[in-house]
Amino acid sequence: MLEPSLLLPETPRPLKRSEYDRLVALGAFEDERIELLCGTLVAMSPQDPRRTSPIGQLTMHLVPALVGRALVRIQAPISAADESEPEPDVALVPLGDYRIAHPDRAHLVIEVAVSSAKKDRLVKAPIYARSGFAEYWLVDVDAKRIEVYVEPSPSGYGRMTLHSAGETISIGAFPDVAVGVDDIFG
Repeated sequence: MLEPSLLLPETPRPLKRSEYDRLVALGAFEDERIELLCGTLVAMSPQDPRRTSPIGQLTMHLVPALVGRALVRIQAPISAADESEPEPDVALVPLGDYRIAHPDRAHLVIEVAVSSAKKDRLVKAPIYARSGFAEYWLVDVDAKRIEVYVEPSPSGYGRMTLHSAGETISIGAFPDVAVGVDDIFG
């Protein structure tokens, strides 16, 4: 009888974004909350109210301010570097027709983290930087602060600033649009 470990591949092959999109279109992951990161299917964080409330607050602030200037996408896929198709909690993307393909550019991507802060910092931030997404915000619910990453490059974001209670953050691509940290956390 063969040893079960001998049946495993020596090196797993990453899933290509095009393959993932075809599988999604066929309904392969219909009842699963997953995203494609670096060619690997990764489980997404559960919909905890501590996480969904800040997403709702961001939506209420950003949508009216950006109508006709950018598309505000909520928990929708975006084509990214490294065979990745993450689903950021909020993404501000250029206006366009995305019926055929997900956007591959973003003015800003936002992740809201309750239990996923480590993954969002160490896995998603580098993917977003390599993708050239101009700005990335990590909304850390437990710390009640927002990490703002700018200056994307293939090696990561060049600068990060922390923002906490009482502060207001302007979006780099839309400096007239500002979000108060207190508005996000209530």
